[in-house]
Amino acid sequence: MYLGIDLGTSAVKTVLVDDAGAVVAQASAPLTIQSPRPGWNEQDPDAWWRAMGACCAALVDAPGYASVRAIGLSGQMHGAVCLGADHRPLRPAILWNDGRAHAECAAMARELPEIGYLAGVPPMPGFTAPKLRWLAAHEPRVYADIRHVLPPKDYLRLRLTGTLATDMADAAGTMWLDQGRRVWSAPLCAVSSTREEWLPALHEGTDAAGALTGEAASALGLPPGIPVAAGGGDAAAGAVGIGAVADGDAFLSLGTSAQLFLVTRDYRPRPETLVHAYAHCVPDTWFQMAAMLNGASALGWWSRASGVSIETLLAEVETRPANVPLFLPYLSGERTPHDDPHIRGTFSGLSGATDRAAMTQAVLDGIAYTFRDAQAALGEAGSAVEAPAVIGGGARSPRLLQTIADAMGTPLRRYADAASGPALGAARLAMVAAGDGTLAERATAPDVNREFAPDPAETARHADRHARFQRLYRALAPLAREDAQ
Repeated sequence: MYLGIDLGTSAVKTVLVDDAGAVVAQASAPLTIQSPRPGWNEQDPDAWWRAMGACCAALVDAPGYASVRAIGLSGQMHGAVCLGADHRPLRPAILWNDGRAHAECAAMARELPEIGYLAGVPPMPGFTAPKLRWLAAHEPRVYADIRHVLPPKDYLRLRLTGTLATDMADAAGTMWLDQGRRVWSAPLCAVSSTREEWLPALHEGTDAAGALTGEAASALGLPPGIPVAAGGGDAAAGAVGIGAVADGDAFLSLGTSAQLFLVTRDYRPRPETLVHAYAHCVPDTWFQMAAMLNGASALGWWSRASGVSIETLLAEVETRPANVPLFLPYLSGERTPHDDPHIRGTFSGLSGATDRAAMTQAVLDGIAYTFRDAQAALGEAGSAVEAPAVIGGGARSPRLLQTIADAMGTPLRRYADAASGPALGAARLAMVAAGDGTLAERATAPDVNREFAPDPAETARHADRHARFQRLYRALAPLAREDAQ
């Protein structure tokens, strides 16, 4: 048996995988985000540990749990977990969707013009490195006590193994990694007020990067000494979970955030397109990715705001409603293609005839249009994505997937158990780290349980609405910047 652990933004998810690679049990525990100021998003790292413990407690009676041979980790990328000399957090972790460091990003771009080619993407507030420069300027007492900085999932590794380590893909998302050489970059550290000695050891995701301590083993009901794989940032681990490890493999991920992901055999930076070019969590492999800050979370927000379950909302739009407004889903700003931490969500075109079903369809359209934008950005970066697979919690909604297929004008393939992609990928990396198979043997594609073919008439209709969607963003972006001042 193998245990895969995925530290998401809204929940920790765990899967127990047997020797054949099948998921035999899974559990999840919710997390909350704290927003002390507009545009700020933080979490308590110890809440992650407690949630992981709750997941393992839910699995402890599952057949085979006590015989787990290896553990793999996946997690939300770009967060800053700042630790003191005692390895304890100095403050809440600053998350991937935090927008406070926009001024620092502008300064980094001015001071290091080649930064986008080193780091794979221009500086954006969500990345880890600008957060450290922000801390140096705005929280000098915290900054003075920093001795280590970790991506979120690697704080769990520290608690599990006592080891300060990360994988190449999570390192890629910090803006401290020289992507082409797969080593920490002295210029990237210097421009972000970061000391290289603060950074963890680098590993390929298939490496063992620590072993379970006696204390952690007792807490989780497992034997000590179990190897813990380096694992992967959630996007890359999700790729391993669906077998996207070879050149040209592609998928879109629909979690709290969203990504359109393409595996490449080499490093292909095109920072002017705002497409990320990153090291994969598997050896000698990279990827290009359009990263959107608002995925299926926009539908979750609409459910909370309307006071109606997502299931009920989706049932109300079985047939397309009339009078559908436009919806910008930028509840947390946006990365690709705008690099705009200030823009926020908006309904436009409401009338007295607009009902809840029409507004739900507008939310689905808005999510779909971000993928159409992502598709165009990858095209500008010289890459085409055809018939991508789909993973993530949002993949459960056929209505949403059909809307995305229609908007993009490309077929989508939903894999069986698509929602457990990153945790399953983490378990697969654990298998390889334990010596129980090669990457080629373990990172296979699951069965396709449904395909979503685009309707040409709908694609044409969405093209017109998408053009208006883009004009709406351009009209509102200046107002959003004024509101943020």
